[in-house]
Amino acid sequence: MSKPLAVVAVGGNALIQDDRHNSIPDQYEAVMESVKHITDMVEAGWNLVLTHGNGPQVGFILRRSELASAEVAPVPLDYAVGDTQGAIGYMFQKALHNELARRGISKPVVTLVTQTLVNQNDHAFANPNKPVGAFMDEQTAVQRQQELGWTMMEDAGRGWRRTVPSPAPLEIIERDTIANLVKQGYIVIACGGGGIPVVRDEQHQLKGVEAVIDKDLASALLASQLGADLLLIPTGVEKVAINFGTPQQQWLDTLSIAQAQTLLDEGQFGVGSMQPKVEAILGFVNASQKNGKNANGLITSPQAIKAALNHQSGTWITSENKE
Repeated sequence: MSKPLAVVAVGGNALIQDDRHNSIPDQYEAVMESVKHITDMVEAGWNLVLTHGNGPQVGFILRRSELASAEVAPVPLDYAVGDTQGAIGYMFQKALHNELARRGISKPVVTLVTQTLVNQNDHAFANPNKPVGAFMDEQTAVQRQQELGWTMMEDAGRGWRRTVPSPAPLEIIERDTIANLVKQGYIVIACGGGGIPVVRDEQHQLKGVEAVIDKDLASALLASQLGADLLLIPTGVEKVAINFGTPQQQWLDTLSIAQAQTLLDEGQFGVGSMQPKVEAILGFVNASQKNGKNANGLITSPQAIKAALNHQSGTWITSENKE
């Protein structure tokens, strides 16, 4: 019997604890902590494809590029995504190699630069709403907007951030390569930052565009295209809650796709935090069901992954439409 396949989508913000811990060594410390819990899945018999966000890291590259623009040419946004795929992939690849070796597990790990096809006429290009880079106070945000022409938004009560276009992912260009590597026994780190956004021109040639793709939506697309059994999105809390932050707050153990859709429609999940995660998993489970597969989604903290896989923690979203 073949091993089940999980796509694990780690957020870019998960690599940065706070403004005082955003250096590369600090980020690697966070990666090593996450990898300990992800490796538990390998020991439990899962095949893995690991994806990751890059919002803060892309923002850092763009800021460095702007500060150095008098001396070196600026870095286009699609190349910044490619840069972070290599750098963050390297951190996860090294940490996984070391953790697997420490546990006596022989399993190869590879990072794949991944492109994601988008529609060049996507309305997102006229409405840049994807936060990237560091959080800042409102005064700094207004200053950057005036001086640099940035579009800015307040992000889930945590501060202000720069925003860029975020078109919907349509196709993972390297999906067949990823699938073949998984079949050969590799842990594959792919689709970093949602993939490098590309469009096809009139000659069907790929061309990079200035955008950042939502990591969770791209991970859901990749998971459905690979026929994965599970889409796992580690986040800052062990479970999803409704009425969050109120006396009526309630943690959720299991949701059917119908229940999850109802709660989304009610606006129960934060637009900049939990909503895109639930939407991504809902899309994955629905797509899997249409393809005749009973796949599941799971949202939990990295530390709770092992318990959540044993249904002792986490919030599961399943294809079973129980009321």
